[in-house]
Amino acid sequence: MTIGQSRSGGILLALSAAFFYGFNITFAKIAAGLGVGGAMIVAERVLVMIAIGLTVGLIRRVSFLVPRDERLPLVLLGLGSTGVSICYLSSVAFIPITIAAVIFYTFPILIVLLSPIVDKKPLTFAMVIIAILAFFGVVLVLGTTQGDLDPRGLALAAGASLSAALQFFAGTRCHTTSAPAKVVLTQAIVLPFALGTLILTGAQFALETQINAFAPIWLTIGGFVLGFGFQILALARISAPLAGLVFCLEPVVAALTSALVLDERLSFVQYFGGALVIFAITATVVVEAQKNSFLNPAKS
Repeated sequence: MTIGQSRSGGILLALSAAFFYGFNITFAKIAAGLGVGGAMIVAERVLVMIAIGLTVGLIRRVSFLVPRDERLPLVLLGLGSTGVSICYLSSVAFIPITIAAVIFYTFPILIVLLSPIVDKKPLTFAMVIIAILAFFGVVLVLGTTQGDLDPRGLALAAGASLSAALQFFAGTRCHTTSAPAKVVLTQAIVLPFALGTLILTGAQFALETQINAFAPIWLTIGGFVLGFGFQILALARISAPLAGLVFCLEPVVAALTSALVLDERLSFVQYFGGALVIFAITATVVVEAQKNSFLNPAKS
């Protein structure tokens, strides 16, 4: 497989992941409204993903061993996945999905700003301007919302953004570990945190509630399982900045799904602010991709 084919395949995988991630968050909000919070769904889907990863790994007879130089990145991938899983799903219980998505999708900007430290890539003036533009877009969305925005939801969404940046940086550093091993081991890291959150929040498993919320629970779990699986495969093929560009599809899918299913609406100014954020994220990664192509023409 050539580099170009690998990148194209990675982009398609990332598009698929972004679609399913955007799809599942709407149903997480519905499940929360029916009494099944984000922590409970995270715990349930972790068990499902571990079972799927073990089954696929055994059927394909792949190794679950992790190379020594990929152990730390894998642990960080698990910790990033923990933050995204718990914080993002929990945030939509306090704030609208579109608001949560806009805050969460500042993580590609964070990736670019942190690249000089993590990837030793220089931070250009253009990147700083684009980051400021993205921040302005977020201010427009948050500053013009009617009514109070629950600070718990805002903090959770911001935590999810930071966790996603960690997840993407770590994921691009696990190239040789098999996909089933990544799924099983990262979710094994998520599991104790998910169970701890259940205990701290006092959430309890209730069969009646599970039955009443059966459809949204399993639509959420199914969307995440597919999204995470495709993301793991994509990050082994493309860079964190390029993945960030492709994952801009997720908030679009989330907004469309919530509009169709939940009838959530934003004002024109809020839509404009959200559009600025998406534009800034896209411009950031496009500039980064063009720079890499110029520096490495043989790989473009």
